[in-house]
Amino acid sequence: MNILWMVGGFALILTPIIFIHELGHFIVARLFKIRVEEFGIGFPPRAVVLFERNGTIYSLNWIPLGGFVRPAGEDDPTVPGGLASASKVARFFTLSAGSIFNFVFAALVFWAAFMIGPPAISVGGVEPSSPAMAAGFEPGDIILEINGQPVRDTLTLVNEISAHAGEPVSIRVERDGEEQLLSVVPRREGEFDPEREGAIGIELLQRADRRYHLSPIQAFGEATSSVANIVTLTLRVPLMLVRGEISGEEARPVGVVGISQIAGATAEYTASTGDWFQLLNIVAFISTALGFTNLLPIPALDGGRILFVLVEAVRGRRIEPEREGLVHLVGMLFLLGLMFLLIIQDIRNPILP
Repeated sequence: MNILWMVGGFALILTPIIFIHELGHFIVARLFKIRVEEFGIGFPPRAVVLFERNGTIYSLNWIPLGGFVRPAGEDDPTVPGGLASASKVARFFTLSAGSIFNFVFAALVFWAAFMIGPPAISVGGVEPSSPAMAAGFEPGDIILEINGQPVRDTLTLVNEISAHAGEPVSIRVERDGEEQLLSVVPRREGEFDPEREGAIGIELLQRADRRYHLSPIQAFGEATSSVANIVTLTLRVPLMLVRGEISGEEARPVGVVGISQIAGATAEYTASTGDWFQLLNIVAFISTALGFTNLLPIPALDGGRILFVLVEAVRGRRIEPEREGLVHLVGMLFLLGLMFLLIIQDIRNPILP
């Protein structure tokens, strides 16, 4: 993959996501009268001060990736009007706001994606002497449903076929503008060569020129469900690993290099096909993942700071700022080390070969 696509895709996708996250912190901080020293577009070093209003510097910075918020007294409760001196409620919502804005942003992006509609799945080819050939499948058939379930991506189709190996499966297709219902019996494992063909013997293609358009109401329902499903699936990953439902490779965390690969490949695909659905999906997915990750109770992350607020609420008094600061420093060092290891992993074992 061209390195320019990786860098450009990373900046294109991460910039709005990080900006929205920091904007959430900024807006809620101001609502609670917490003084913000600087709201920056991009990362330092600073390029120029755009303007100053109500004690806040609005700056433009040289690294074009998202932005940042610098509240007064972030770790010092003696600073008047600062974050650390604010009430527990104010700190809780200010710290949570970044992730909440990420979830809302993800839902809106998913909503736009589903109104554009995912590309239709069509039959690119049919293997001779396969169950699909016997069932009457033809190249060009557009797959609409399987067992009454809408097929909006290949994963839905593959999972449903795998779950009903050896059993009749009903697949509704569109051919020459007319719908037909075909019945096919997927082969069991060992009855076909998975290196060469699938369980029913068809090649699948995505048709960017015909789409599954959803109404705004349907798209909104799909969007909110998608955000919830990503969070739920992430929470279930440890249990799925223990049960053997997924492999360690499938559950591997992805670092900056891996995200750059995915972002670059998606941006390149969108530029070559004009299909915005996949790019919007990736933006919404990463926004949801970023929002969820930041809520984890890990020191230095928003979730770690929220945990200290909750502990303070339970015990009735604040943990000493020096101790809290030390914990966050250790957490930051841990996160930097983890990021370094993920970068090495992504280079040695690319997420996209």
